[in-house]
Amino acid sequence: MYTGIGASAGIGIGSVVIVKKPSLAYENVLVADVAAEKSRFQEALAKCIAKTEAMAEDMKSRVGEKEAEILEGHVLLLMDPEMSGQIESNIENEKMCAEAAVELTCDTFAQLFASLDDEMFQQRATDVCDIKTRLLKILLDVEDVDLANVPAGTILVAEDLTPSMTAGIKPENVAGVLTEIGGKTSHSAILARALEIPAVLSIAGIVGKVENGQKVILDGETGEVFLSPDEELLAEYTAKREAYLAEKAALAAFIGKESATADGKVVELCSNIGKPEDALKVVECDGEGIGLFRTEFLFMDRPAVPTEDEQFEAYKKVATTLEGKPVIIRTLDIGGDKEIPYLGLGKEENPFLGFRAIRLCLQREDLYRPQLKALLRASAYGDIRIMIPMITCVHEFRAVKGMLEELKAELDAESVPYNKDIKVGIMVETPAASLMTDVFAKEADFFSIGTNDLTQYTMAVDRGNPDVAYLYSTYNPAVLRSIERVIRAGKAEGTMVGMCGEAAADPLLTPLLLSFGLDEFSVSATSILATRKTISLWTMEEADAVAAKAMSLATEEEVHEYLKSVAKK
Repeated sequence: MYTGIGASAGIGIGSVVIVKKPSLAYENVLVADVAAEKSRFQEALAKCIAKTEAMAEDMKSRVGEKEAEILEGHVLLLMDPEMSGQIESNIENEKMCAEAAVELTCDTFAQLFASLDDEMFQQRATDVCDIKTRLLKILLDVEDVDLANVPAGTILVAEDLTPSMTAGIKPENVAGVLTEIGGKTSHSAILARALEIPAVLSIAGIVGKVENGQKVILDGETGEVFLSPDEELLAEYTAKREAYLAEKAALAAFIGKESATADGKVVELCSNIGKPEDALKVVECDGEGIGLFRTEFLFMDRPAVPTEDEQFEAYKKVATTLEGKPVIIRTLDIGGDKEIPYLGLGKEENPFLGFRAIRLCLQREDLYRPQLKALLRASAYGDIRIMIPMITCVHEFRAVKGMLEELKAELDAESVPYNKDIKVGIMVETPAASLMTDVFAKEADFFSIGTNDLTQYTMAVDRGNPDVAYLYSTYNPAVLRSIERVIRAGKAEGTMVGMCGEAAADPLLTPLLLSFGLDEFSVSATSILATRKTISLWTMEEADAVAAKAMSLATEEEVHEYLKSVAKK
């Protein structure tokens, strides 16, 4: 058995088809006719753009706009005058052949993106490498790998499965994917999930460990892979696959239903998104709103700050897509832990405790005022609500509200419509905020608990440090007491309390959150129906009994084991 990263859920059973990397060797000679070589590059570039646009259109029609955006991003990179200009400059000034100029320029850009301490930029490095490969194929007249016509029951095995390769896959023929590199947030993983193909990534040397036609089983949830399974193992995983598909089909029964407990207690079930295009997936998955729109992604992967109008269009798009359902938009949560080169932020020894989020925004009004004004303008098109991250002190929240009042006056003077009663709340993710929720509840329209950071800060643990990662658990009684306190304080003042951290989708924690009185669960779009089902299994009396017992326990291990013992499926 081999183990990798389970990147797309499901059980894959089938026969191996190895996706080999084509030879892209070329003779690196100095060119005599620079004009002709530049023309050869431009022809290849135009052909690559046309092919990528066609793939994006095909992806949009077969899978969805969100997934097509990955390839549309490739088109933007190909059309970037800085990149193409650098390639032409290398041809002209260094007398490079087009292949060498493409390789040098793309490698330079990829190394730059890969060096940045941000997952989104690092993914962009992979995209640039994909673009380099496709440009070289066109220049060298090498045929693309055809994954559209592999036989049914294929398990694709590759060093990496790039977005352009994934775009041609027919889900009915591909039973699973195995790669040597990649993670849960890589574009290949995103596309595999969108195509609902089980995938396990980052299995070192897997290409050299398999043969074409070899039988393979993979579990896209656990990351386990079995080569040449015997009949007993094959029967076991065939049954698991049938059970998984049956459970998935059963979730369809929850489409259009209220998110309610077995005895009728109704809660709101929303979704977290990072880009405007993600809102479509929320609607498709029957979400009841957006519980968290992470606006920092609008500021990333671009050379300059988005303008007020650009932000307005993004927020408006989400509001209109949700057609009047609530949309909670978190203001810029950026800082020393997230690299945005054009902001010129200095390196910090401890960025998670440093100059970030609201601390940065209140000092950089040139960034913050346009965002708040864009949010106000977009509020005329739907139920937009503004959420302030990383709050620790009441004066921070009051400063934002004061700024909003000034911007409302500007819009009134300009006769620009907006929701004069727009709701403004806070993200409760620091111990300071959780301890002061009785005070904040009198001033904020809503709370949203960010359990990822609240757990980290409450436990004083760097979750990226393997030596202390064992302490990072929402099941810890200290974290649970903090969550309960926040919800109870909100309920006492009639303030809506939601949760947008990972814990909101954890079925083991559902009875506790129901008992505490959580009003809104915000989860990934693909977790909406499963969470709705879990909520429906509990009565409030049962949830209260579980919460009472769990909150009497002293350790994380005791809580976790108890919740597992009473879990419902």
